[in-house]
Amino acid sequence: MATEFTIPDDVLLAETHEYVRMMDDDRVRIGITEFAASQLGDIVFVELPDVGQSFDQGESFGSIESVKAQSDLYLPVAGEVIAVNTQLSEEPEMVNDDPYNGGWMLEILVSKPEELKKLMEPKAYLKSIEESV
Repeated sequence: MATEFTIPDDVLLAETHEYVRMMDDDRVRIGITEFAASQLGDIVFVELPDVGQSFDQGESFGSIESVKAQSDLYLPVAGEVIAVNTQLSEEPEMVNDDPYNGGWMLEILVSKPEELKKLMEPKAYLKSIEESV
């Protein structure tokens, strides 16, 4: 059941199962939710973009591969990549173990802050995944 998943109060979530955590006024950290990581199974590879690349909201910024499947990753808000969690290239399982902290993927400078309003609060996200399973 989806309610077994805990989501930090300080994140916003996309329907595509990525989260956004505000770091300061225009900088956010992006990763995938615990639910998404559990659905994928054991993650074995994460492909991330280079610092300096820019993406629109909903655009694929990389991919994630598990023992079960390969999936694209989608940016929940438009912006420019300013940091990449390079530790994931050596330890992709961090996405399974700690998706909201050590398993983060990107930091971006948000170019369209109004897009944050389109994301879900944790309770709404939990409700949406309960309805999908």
